[in-house]
Amino acid sequence: MGFGDYPKEYNPAVHGPYDPARYYGKPDTPFSQVKLNEVGSWLARRNKTPSAMLGACSRAWWRWQHKYVQPKRVGMAPFFQLLVGSMTFFYVINYGKMKHHRNYKYH
Repeated sequence: MGFGDYPKEYNPAVHGPYDPARYYGKPDTPFSQVKLNEVGSWLARRNKTPSAMLGACSRAWWRWQHKYVQPKRVGMAPFFQLLVGSMTFFYVINYGKMKHHRNYKYH
């Protein structure tokens, strides 16, 4: 699969119109239904290549887009989610500088 191509598992005759938020590979047991002794084998079945990781991030992005950004009546949720996400990100990257400015009791 090159950049901009459909996944090799996608078949328009079977799946209909392409949805970037859907995984077209072989379905597996959802993580919420995996028992504790099966977690290792479940993780071993995952595709851990960089392209698979980017594909998972892309599907998550499109699912978020379809649920919060692209409906007919968009609320304030996507804006607050981006606001909280960016605040958390900048707090994490600046934590090393902020921890030196704590107020300590010296007595």
